[in-house]
Amino acid sequence: MRKQLFKCPVTVFDLPDELAPGDQALLALARQTREDAYAPYSGFKVGAAALMENGEMLSGTNYENASYPLTICAEQAVLAAASSRFPGMAVRALAISVKNLKQVIAHPAAPCGACRQVIYETERKNDAGIRVILQGETGPVYIIERGRDLLPLAFDETYL
Repeated sequence: MRKQLFKCPVTVFDLPDELAPGDQALLALARQTREDAYAPYSGFKVGAAALMENGEMLSGTNYENASYPLTICAEQAVLAAASSRFPGMAVRALAISVKNLKQVIAHPAAPCGACRQVIYETERKNDAGIRVILQGETGPVYIIERGRDLLPLAFDETYL
């Protein structure tokens, strides 16, 4: 038997102002979009913004359903929109910002497992890594250079 360690390299910025201007703009769009999230049950609002290869930015929010499994995550919403609007074009970066109406979240929240899988599938489909930029309502910003790093034991077509 042996143990193996899987790591997720993360770059931490104490303030959003430390980010490159393009990353600041993408994160600002995610924060702005987050306010339009439909989250009447949990009060947990998520905004996501995608930077396309051509420089365009798209955004999406979570959309809750009383039957929780039918809830649409912001990450999945924006990546599906990106694929529909720009078929075959790579997504270069994905910014995600969260807000809880019951408490201030002062640290980044990582995407759920299903969203990590969708991010990874999008990377594979377009043969291009996606930089993931994370922030809570306030606080530091995390940058993960590839979505793949968020899912070290990913499921892909090699299993099918």
